[in-house]
Amino acid sequence: MKKITYIALPLILSGCFDDTTAQQEFINKVQASTVAKIEPIPEIKKFEHFAYSTTDLRSPFVAPKPEVIQDKLLQIQNCLHPDPRRKKEPLERYPLDNIMMKGTLGAGEETWALITASDDTLHRVTRDNFMGLYHGKVLQVHSSFIELLELIPDGAGCWKERLTKVEIVEATDASE
Repeated sequence: MKKITYIALPLILSGCFDDTTAQQEFINKVQASTVAKIEPIPEIKKFEHFAYSTTDLRSPFVAPKPEVIQDKLLQIQNCLHPDPRRKKEPLERYPLDNIMMKGTLGAGEETWALITASDDTLHRVTRDNFMGLYHGKVLQVHSSFIELLELIPDGAGCWKERLTKVEIVEATDASE
């Protein structure tokens, strides 16, 4: 058995050293006929430097101070505008679409409206309270709605008055 292995092993290994000249010729032929397509490098545009030399102006990367904004509002004379120094009430954080009137308490002059905001908090408002994003002042609380006087910006620095109603939400409307 050992003799057969010693004789067969060189015969088997001789098959591994086959002639590869045909493959090498094909590889050389393909390499010679292939043209490399290299795109030219794109032309780089010249950088133009911009010098920011307005040292006396506010930096555009820093928010303006609140006092500056308030002073701008006060500079516009002969125009209707909200009181910038008035403390905001809790319901002024919500748009009127996110506020619902649920009912009333009291009668006559001392009528309170029960209001729920979009975060399911319950508030009560009466005459001269504020609600909504546009400085909505409560003029009157009725059994089925609240009358508001809102101040709407006109885009030119002035404000216009607008009457708005917040109506009570019926129990059948709330379930829909």
